[in-house]
Order: sequence, then structure tokens, then C-alpha cells
Amino acid sequence: MSELLVKTAQAMMAPGKGLIAMDESNPTCHKRFAKLGIPQTEEARRSYRELIVTTPNLGNWISGAILFDETIRQSSVGGVRFVDLLNKAGIIPGIKVDEGAKDLPAFPGEKVTEGLDGLRERLQDYFKLGARFAKWRAVIAIGDGLPTDGCLHVNAHALARYAALCQEAGIVPIVEPEVLMDGSHSLQECFAATQRALHALFDELVEQRVLLEGLILKPNMVLPGLDCPKQDGLDEVAEGTVTCLLRTVPAAVQGVAFLSGGQPSELAAARLNAMHVRCDGKLPWALTYSFSRALHQDAMDAWKGNPANIPAAQAALVKRARCCAAAREGKYRPEMERE
Repeated sequence: MSELLVKTAQAMMAPGKGLIAMDESNPTCHKRFAKLGIPQTEEARRSYRELIVTTPNLGNWISGAILFDETIRQSSVGGVRFVDLLNKAGIIPGIKVDEGAKDLPAFPGEKVTEGLDGLRERLQDYFKLGARFAKWRAVIAIGDGLPTDGCLHVNAHALARYAALCQEAGIVPIVEPEVLMDGSHSLQECFAATQRALHALFDELVEQRVLLEGLILKPNMVLPGLDCPKQDGLDEVAEGTVTCLLRTVPAAVQGVAFLSGGQPSELAAARLNAMHVRCDGKLPWALTYSFSRALHQDAMDAWKGNPANIPAAQAALVKRARCCAAAREGKYRPEMERE
């Protein structure tokens, strides 16, 4: 089993590639559709995700796709399962398995992610459906006295239990402890919160006997809050993020795939690029992307629910994937956005 996990994790971290997150919940998907006048229906969701999985040559830049429960069970208009279309394109299917972040009792302003009940059986079902990796997201807020040790511990413990269950099922776990960008905190405050969250996470992963070589970390970049008056430059973000990871993430971990967290597409690519330009020789693990909006929002904007716009939408997706893949290798240039 460990050999399968390591092999899958290595394939997910293939050079020059990253992950696409297309696992938005239905309410989140509908919010994005509503802004563009797209019908908020199951068929619209299916059509949009078919657009993504049928994009020509997407596997040149994408190694894995994180799906939603609805999506992993869907098929193209021609009757081909999305999982089969992804495999044919050389893209590993994955699945989001958490059931969302809920208010943490007695901890105002903090949340805990639920979904452990029945997870063993659900993972077995997802493996049969074709999923070979999974994702679980915890959310960590920065504020007055936040994050608390209690919040960090309970979320790290849930992530570790989830990861152990995944590996038991032959599924590579992506562990995502997201320190949120909301707020006026500084880059230094984000660094401190992220460092604490990652220390807590890896302590729990070791306690739960999770195989680190068969695991992917999906962290936030170390960034100032959205409302912080000082927005640090690319070099400061790159140095802060890589330093934080080097202090907390064991070298045995197969790879690190950043979430975009609402960053503008071009800025997310530029920040990932800066990490490779400045710090590539320091990295003991693969460092890549696992973006959602920063990868396929341009495609949704171009599509607008109109079948006639599919070629333009797929071209927009390819462009973003190429830019992100270039950033992974330290070869991204702003001029690529205009090419």
C-alpha cells in the first residue's frame, strides 16, 4: 500500500505540473455563476466541469484534479465518465471529502472542519469510483488572540485522522490548513500563525502514523491580510513563505501545492514564480500549485454558460495553466499574460 501511495504522490508532483481544484460546493459554484448570469442548476454545473475536463492538452500542465462528490459521479454529454476523461488526459482524479468548517464551540470566531463520521466507508466508495487522492480543508483565522491553541489542535487532529483513513484506503491525502487572508494582519503575523498551524499539524500526523512520503501539503502562502496597509512585494512573500515551510515541513513530505486563497490569478503565479527564482536550491520538496479560481475563473468568465464560448473558455484555461506551470519552474514572465 505504501508503494502505491508514494507512486501516486510522486505523479501528482510531476515536474512542470500542478493541481486544479474544481471541487467548489454547490452554493459556492452558484454564487460565481450568479455573478455571470449563468443558471444555477445541476446541468450548468455539469456542463462547466465538462468544459474543464475536456480541455485539449490540459494534462500537459495539470497532474491532478480535485472533484466534488457530484462531479466524480457525472459524465460528459456523450456518456463518458469524467473520471475516465481525466485518466485519458493523464490527470489523476481526486475528491474533496470534508463536510465544511463549522463554528467551534466555546471559541468565538474560530471553526473546525467536520466529516470524519463515516469517512472510512466513503473513501472506499471513492476509490471504487476512481479517486486516487483526497482533500480536507481546515480554516484558521487571524485576529485578536486568534488563532488559539485549541483551534489549531482540534483542526490538526482532524486532518491527521483523515489522512490516516485515506492512506488505509490507498488514497493520497492532501492536508490543507488554510490561514485565511481576511483581516488587517501583517505578513509577520501570518508567518507566526502559519508556523504554529504547521507545527501542530505535523505533530499530529506523526502521532497518527501517517506516511509523510505519501502525503501532499496544501498551505496558504505567507501574505499580509487583505486589509493590511502594507502589501509586501514578491521577494518578501517568497522569502517569508519558504522560510516558514523550511522551519515546519519535514523533507520526507512528497510535495507542497499552494492554494490561491482568493489571490488574483497573475499575482498568485508571480508569487509562486518568485519562490523558485529566489529559493529553488533550498527546497527539499516539490513546490507547485493547487489553484481553483486562480486557474479557472478566466475560463468561467469567458464561458458565461454559452456553449458557443467553450473554445474561448478552454483557451483561457490553457493559458492560465501554462502560466502557472511556468511559475512552478521559475520561468513565469508578466508578458506571458499578453501573449
